[in-house]
Amino acid sequence: MNQMRVIDIQAFGGPEGLVLKSMARPAPASHEVLIKVAAAGVNRPDVLQRQGGYPPPTGASPVLGLEVAGEVVALGEGCTRYKIGDAVCALVPGGGYAEYAVAAEDNTLPVPSGLSVIEAAGLPETYFTVWTNVFQRGALKAGETFLVHGGSSGIGSTAIQLAKEFGAVVITTVGNAEKQSFVESLGADFVINYKTHDFVAEMKGRGISADVVLDMVGGSYVAHNLAVAAMHGRIVQIAFQEASLVGADFLPLMLKRLTYTGSTLRPRNVAEKAIIARELESKVWPVLEQGRCKPQIYKTFPLANAADAHRLIDGHSHMGKIILTM
Repeated sequence: MNQMRVIDIQAFGGPEGLVLKSMARPAPASHEVLIKVAAAGVNRPDVLQRQGGYPPPTGASPVLGLEVAGEVVALGEGCTRYKIGDAVCALVPGGGYAEYAVAAEDNTLPVPSGLSVIEAAGLPETYFTVWTNVFQRGALKAGETFLVHGGSSGIGSTAIQLAKEFGAVVITTVGNAEKQSFVESLGADFVINYKTHDFVAEMKGRGISADVVLDMVGGSYVAHNLAVAAMHGRIVQIAFQEASLVGADFLPLMLKRLTYTGSTLRPRNVAEKAIIARELESKVWPVLEQGRCKPQIYKTFPLANAADAHRLIDGHSHMGKIILTM
């Protein structure tokens, strides 16, 4: 009974390298909780780790998975926030694709009332990422214009909803008409199909500039983001799906007095993530509980079918979150 099922990376590369295996159940250390996982989110960093390009931080589980939801079944020494049986979701540095996962108590949050445990599994990675990058680093304010690329993704759909909730005008880019309808349903004010239109030309043609840009693409988008940024704008880079080595004219950085910043989430320590967690709990969890924002669940897969979940995320056709269930 001390064993559990997990998804193991048998060989780096494609989804076929993901296999179901048995592993010893972890035990919570000091200030950690053990969660019986009901559902786990599938995210782009999982794909990078599967391909061999994103190793887990020192001391973290080598098992894939950065967010889980389920029931607290054991408490490490010093835990005070939760009790056995509590329904929680948690940001973890690894270990989510498993029947049990340990999480720092300070990086764990209650499942918001009104949300299912499957929906809650789609919260931590995206909501932590959006909050720290858009609202902490990007300092998005009510009345400002916000541009997010890839609006139909888990990050994009979260960013659209939160930016609208806190009073911003939202512009986003998507790749087809179905995704355009999806992001419009979430509240996006202006949607640009990047496959048929140049978003720089579209924005400039309408006299629109962005106070905050959230970019996951990099490459050619670096120069384009500089071009559409408003005076005193903030550009936040959180991934480089196209390229991290780029050539661009950075003169707008000076002329517009821009801030170009970025961050990663996984390598941060527990204390840094705890700051984000407490802000989410006080400022965003009430919004979720009132039904004004909601994780968008596209499809669920049983844990044993993790490879199929990765084939779906690799295909870029999904809208919202992909979830593994136990």
